[in-house]
Amino acid sequence: MKMKKWLALLAAAALLTVPLSGCSNPDDEGDTGASGNTSDTIKIGGLAPLTGELSQYGNAVNNAVKMAVEEINENGGVLGKKIDYIVYDEKGDVTEALNAYNKLVNSDEVVAIVGDVTSAPSKAVAQKANADGMPIITASGTDAAITQTGKYAYRACFIDPYQGQLMADYASKELGAQKVAVLYDSGDSYSTGIADAFEAAAKELGMTVTNKEGYAHGSTDFNAQLTNIKASNPDAILLPVYYSDVVLILKQAKQKGIASKFLGADGWDGVVPQLDGDTGLNDVLANAYFCSQYSASSDDPALQDFLSSYKKRYGIEANMFAVLGYDAMHILADAIERAGSTDADKIIEAMKSTNYSGLTGTTTFDEERNPVREAVITSFGADEKGACVYKVIGTYKA
Repeated sequence: MKMKKWLALLAAAALLTVPLSGCSNPDDEGDTGASGNTSDTIKIGGLAPLTGELSQYGNAVNNAVKMAVEEINENGGVLGKKIDYIVYDEKGDVTEALNAYNKLVNSDEVVAIVGDVTSAPSKAVAQKANADGMPIITASGTDAAITQTGKYAYRACFIDPYQGQLMADYASKELGAQKVAVLYDSGDSYSTGIADAFEAAAKELGMTVTNKEGYAHGSTDFNAQLTNIKASNPDAILLPVYYSDVVLILKQAKQKGIASKFLGADGWDGVVPQLDGDTGLNDVLANAYFCSQYSASSDDPALQDFLSSYKKRYGIEANMFAVLGYDAMHILADAIERAGSTDADKIIEAMKSTNYSGLTGTTTFDEERNPVREAVITSFGADEKGACVYKVIGTYKA
């Protein structure tokens, strides 16, 4: 009897050491998972700000990555193995991100990483990943410098300069703008990157940039900048900022009687939920246009299935960060499958020839590992109840 009991205990202990595949729920310290790759799992790491002021972006990406992993695993996994997704909360901090990266590489022995989410930690992690030969793909880090760190860094999103150039081209050729102005967040690299590229492209296209007005990060009063812009009476005003700032600025612009068209980039994705049913800006938004990675109103069945599943699972609408997170995971998994190996250099070689059809369209990569695909131009309209909704204008490529 004693021998049988001892053997039973050994069997139970052995079961506890078997690594779990699929998606793990991260806590404040991150989900450590099992160390090393096993014969039946492929370990892929994740980095995202899951707490703190940037958590809305990090959780959107992470939620979608988990959905992608579950879907991939349900369909046979990668190379016949389940993906074990191990994610750490980097709290929106560069040092935390690098520490988490080191855990993923040195302790968890992942073969590749989806991350980071925002540009500053993504760039720092990309530098380290290139030094280590670790494949990474950021879903949403838009700073051009991220992929310029070397051949191991890819991204699923548009870069800042591309969005600025594209919206200048659209303003000139589609809206007939001759005079344009810029109001941007001078403390945010995303905003300044788009603003600078827009200004340069606008001048090359023969438009006059009447104003380039910056404001301190976190500002809520834009009266001085809007007064200066109104005096110049531009045809269009670029707001390369995130949706929370967009709504604040447009409310103040309307109060001042500014009648210019407004332009934006993918940070505008989220404006409609930010309005929370307020119809007071419907007239202003009817003359606003922004470029994005996708359109929530697209009739693509795969996209609509994802949006529906995301809302059902998490109780909130999926945004651009979620859509990009989902695609980023699938792009990486597709490359590993085509590589036929988890060897880093073979994965990177496969990434070069990516031709992936996902939620954001068909993605290939240029020589600097940035995605090549058309942008979606979106404006705004009203539904039958008068509530503001997105209105797709069409795809556009500068």
